[in-house]
Amino acid sequence: MNYSVNINGIDVDANYSEKSINDIFYPLLKRLTALQKEKNRRILVFLAAPPGAGKSTLASFLQKLSEEDEEITDIQAIGMDGFHRRQEYLTSHTTLRDGKEILMVDIKGAPVTFDLELLNERIKKLINTETIGWPSYDRHLHNPVEDAITISRDIVLLEGNYLLLNEDGWSELKELSDYTIFIGADEELLRNRLIDRKMKSGNTRDKAEHFVDYSDMANVRLCLNKSMNADLMLQVAENGEYTLRLPKNKK
Repeated sequence: MNYSVNINGIDVDANYSEKSINDIFYPLLKRLTALQKEKNRRILVFLAAPPGAGKSTLASFLQKLSEEDEEITDIQAIGMDGFHRRQEYLTSHTTLRDGKEILMVDIKGAPVTFDLELLNERIKKLINTETIGWPSYDRHLHNPVEDAITISRDIVLLEGNYLLLNEDGWSELKELSDYTIFIGADEELLRNRLIDRKMKSGNTRDKAEHFVDYSDMANVRLCLNKSMNADLMLQVAENGEYTLRLPKNKK
C-alpha cells in the first residue's frame, strides 16, 4: 500500500506490504485496542527506532489504519522531535564529543540536544490530562513549533529515537509507557535514508554526507546498541518489509 504524508515539513512516500499490514500492523492495533479497553484510560505507546528507520511515517500510517477500522480504537501519533532544543540554544552552547568541546548544533539530534526534563514533564502531563497541546518539529524552520498538535485520543503513540535508551535519565521514561515497540534496521540502509532526508532539507550532497557520517550515524549506533528491549521488536528491510525480531541477548 502506497502512503504519502508530510513529516516535519518534508513530503514522504512510503510503501507497506500487505504482509506487513496483515501480519504485524493490524494485530498490533487490535492488541493496543484491547489493552486500552482493559485499562479503561488513556494508554501511552512508545515507538523507538534509530534515525532513518521510518518511525514517524509508520506512526502516522498506524494512525490512518486505526481511523479506517471501526473495531480499532483511534490512535493519535505524535513525536518527541518537538523537544529539540531551539536552534539559538544549540548554536550558543557546547558539549564534549571525543574529548573535544564542540557546539551542540554540530551534533543536533544527539540525546544531549533534546530537552529531556521538559519531555519527561510533558509526558506525565499527557498521561493525566484529557486534552493537551504538544509540540512538533519543522525541518525547514529548524525549530520546534509549540502546541502544534492537540492530543485528545485514548491511545497515544509517541515515536522517537531515544524513548528506550538505556542511559541515565532516558531509561526512566519507559516506566511511563503502557506498551513499547522497537524497530531495527541495517546501518547502511539508515545512512542512505538519512543522506536523502538531509538533502531534501536543502543541503548539498557533500554537506549531507558530512553531517550524517559525523553526527547522525553516531546516533544510529547508539539507538541500535543501547536501546532496551521492547514488547514488540521489529526489523525493517530495504524494500520496506517488516519482520519480527528476537529481543537482544535472547536466542
